[in-house]
Amino acid sequence: MVFNPTRGELPVRFGHNVPAVPPIGPSTLDAEVYRDPERYERERVRILNRSWQIICRSEQIPNPGDHHVWEGHGESVVITRRADGGLAGFHNVCQHRGARIVTASGTGARRFTCRWHNWSYDIEGRVTDVLDRQDFDQNVLAGLCSPALDLDEWGGWVWAVLAGPGVAGPLLDWIGSEIAADLGAYRMQDMKLVEKLEWEVDVNWKVCVDAFSEYYHAQALHNIPPKEARDARHSTMDVFGRNGMMVVPLMGVLDELQRTLDHTNLAICNYLLFPTVVVNANRMHTQIFRAVPLTVDKTRFEAWELQYHSDNEEYQETVDLFWALFKGVIQEDVDQWTEVSATRRSSAYRRNVLSDRECLLTHFHRVCNDMLAGGNGLGLEPGRGADAPAAEVIPNPPSVP
Repeated sequence: MVFNPTRGELPVRFGHNVPAVPPIGPSTLDAEVYRDPERYERERVRILNRSWQIICRSEQIPNPGDHHVWEGHGESVVITRRADGGLAGFHNVCQHRGARIVTASGTGARRFTCRWHNWSYDIEGRVTDVLDRQDFDQNVLAGLCSPALDLDEWGGWVWAVLAGPGVAGPLLDWIGSEIAADLGAYRMQDMKLVEKLEWEVDVNWKVCVDAFSEYYHAQALHNIPPKEARDARHSTMDVFGRNGMMVVPLMGVLDELQRTLDHTNLAICNYLLFPTVVVNANRMHTQIFRAVPLTVDKTRFEAWELQYHSDNEEYQETVDLFWALFKGVIQEDVDQWTEVSATRRSSAYRRNVLSDRECLLTHFHRVCNDMLAGGNGLGLEPGRGADAPAAEVIPNPPSVP
C-alpha cells in the first residue's frame, strides 16, 4: 500500500476561476542584489539568521544524544535530540577562544568537549567544565553558554532560527496556514530520505532559489516536448506571506486536472519556503532544493529525494526511475549556473528583466528587500482583483544602520 495524496477539502488552486498569476506584474531587478558583498553581509544578519530554515531530517537524529552539525553562511550550529524527545541546539562556537566545538554529526552524545583546551558543554550549550577554572574570572564563567537556537519540527524536518528564540515567531506562522495545509497534504513526515545530492556552485544563493521558482526555463533548458510546454502555460501561481506556490500540469494530466481540480494528486506542486528552500512535490515523491550561502558568490546547493515507505515493487521501480531521470534534469540546472557565473562581474550585466509569470521571483526579492530594510517581509502580497500593475523596478537597497 502506497500513500496517495489528494486535495480533499483544500482550497482549489487550479481551474477556470483561479487566476494564473497574482497581480504582481513584470519587473526588473538590479544585478547588484546578486554580487554586492556588503549586501550579502546584511543578508546574513537580517534575513538568513532571522528566518526559519530547514537543517536536517528528523530521522537523522532519532535517539537521545544523536546530533547534527550544520554549517552555512558563516555559521556553525549543533542540534541534539534530548532524552524527552525534544531538541536542543546552540552555536557550535567555544566561548573560550572561538574554536568549533563539534566537528561532525554523531550519535549518543551526553556532552561536547572542545579539543583545543578541553572546555566542555552540555547539549544545551552550557559550559560545564573548564580546565584550570580557578585561573579565570568566576563572574565571566558563571552561567556562560553558547548562544541558543530556536528549534521546531514540521513535515519530518528539523528547523532552526539561528538568531535565537522569539526572533522569527512560531514556525507554523512563518510557513503560513495556506502553505502548511497544502504542502502538508503530502505528509513528508511519513516519507523516507532516499538520497541527498550536493554541489558547490559559483553563484549567489538567490540564483539557486530563483531557478526553481519559475517554469519558464523548462522548454529551452530541459527541452520538454511542445505539448508539455503548452500544458505548462496553464500553470497557476500565488504568494502567501513570504512564501509562494506554483501548480504545474505535466505528463498529460491537464484534462483530468481541469475536470477534478485535484492539484495535489495530479500536478507538480512547487512551494517556495522563504528564504532558502523550494519544495517540488507530486504524488509519488518529493524533492527539496536548498541553497546554503557560503560567500556572496558561492553556494552549496542541495537536492533531497523523499519517497513513501512501501513494499510495493511496482511503486519502487517507477519512483526510482523517475528520480534517476529527474537527477539529470537537476544537473542541467546546475550546469547552467556556470554560464551565470561567467558573466556575474560583467559591466554589461546590469539587471534581470522578469515577466509576470516570474512573479514568485519578484515577490521573493521584495521580501528580501523588506527584511534588509528592517521589516518582517509580511504584507507584501498584491491586492486581489487589482488591475494589471505596471512594471516594477526592484532596486538594491542602500545599507540601513
